[in-house]
Amino acid sequence: MSTTITFNQLRRIKDSLPEGATRTIAENLNLDVETVRNYFGGANYDRGKSVGIHIEQGPDGGIVELDDTTILDMAQDILAGKVKITVPV
Repeated sequence: MSTTITFNQLRRIKDSLPEGATRTIAENLNLDVETVRNYFGGANYDRGKSVGIHIEQGPDGGIVELDDTTILDMAQDILAGKVKITVPV
């Protein structure tokens, strides 16, 4: 399922995530950590993959269309306390 939000909204969600959340999302979805970071606006395509994020210039950082909301949904579940963070010891 696709969704549209602003780039700044997407970054606010990413910046609100607790430490270890990106790794937890990656592990739960069998993705590289860099792929999850790319989803939130990163650009490390040497180690991570593109994940169906399309950005158009505009106010509030521009408009972002996400082809698949699985990563976003898990990030929101983490923020809501529905998913526990796994932090390596």
